[in-house]
Amino acid sequence: MTNHIVLYQPEIPQNTGNIARTCVGTGAILDIIKPMKFEINDHNVKRAGLDYWDKLQLVFHDSLEDFMATVQDRDRLHLITKFADTTYSDRDLSATDGEQYFMFGKETTGLPEPFLREYADRCLRIPMTDGIRALNLSNCAALVIYEALRQQNFAGLERVHAYPHDKLK
Repeated sequence: MTNHIVLYQPEIPQNTGNIARTCVGTGAILDIIKPMKFEINDHNVKRAGLDYWDKLQLVFHDSLEDFMATVQDRDRLHLITKFADTTYSDRDLSATDGEQYFMFGKETTGLPEPFLREYADRCLRIPMTDGIRALNLSNCAALVIYEALRQQNFAGLERVHAYPHDKLK
């Protein structure tokens, strides 16, 4: 299974940098749908992603339509939005073949409403109180990708990491 984290017109460089680092750590591909409010060479993006940029699988799309043309199986597209009835952990994300996409909207306005309505059956929600507009984008991406990986039995991930004994002394 190839998991993708998809960012629709990201606005905050630090979020994108954090998500890039999460993608490297989980083996996910980062898809970015333009336009963006910053450049990938922006100091804050590089700082948040640390020195992992050369390990990141990054794909740019010029528009939402261009991105959608690359999605072969729309049943594997998951739109993360607070305007959903289904909780992300209640969706079966355990498929171990093909590609799976987790799409997140702009930090300020989310995904376009007409797009959400067209794919209403693909929308997933992260539960939260009504005391905030939204959770942090990079936190949401981490929650969702790790739920998918949990359901996939953390395929391809190192479950135990042993340090050399001499480094523990």
